[in-house]
Amino acid sequence: MGQELTLISADWVVYMILCSDNSLYTGITTDLPRRFRQHCNAKGAKYFRGRQPIKVVYAEDGHNRSAASKREFAIKKLKPSEKILLIASETNKIVKDQKDKL
Repeated sequence: MGQELTLISADWVVYMILCSDNSLYTGITTDLPRRFRQHCNAKGAKYFRGRQPIKVVYAEDGHNRSAASKREFAIKKLKPSEKILLIASETNKIVKDQKDKL
């Protein structure tokens, strides 16, 4: 839970969180660090009742509210294997940030 998240912008962010049961939660926000804290403190989605958020594994920014909602819906319809491929892809802001630090 000490994960450093630096994706703060006026844009909407689509994100995925890895949970304690190895499931992936998908959501949208304008402030990813705040939203992750809310999920960790049981003030977020009901999805986290009975499972704990572990870390943010995917983030995609640059959306307006409408586009973010549509993208969230599309990601939620993906098969788990397709979500894993998306997490490893270049569209993942977290992956790009880690590569930039190397």
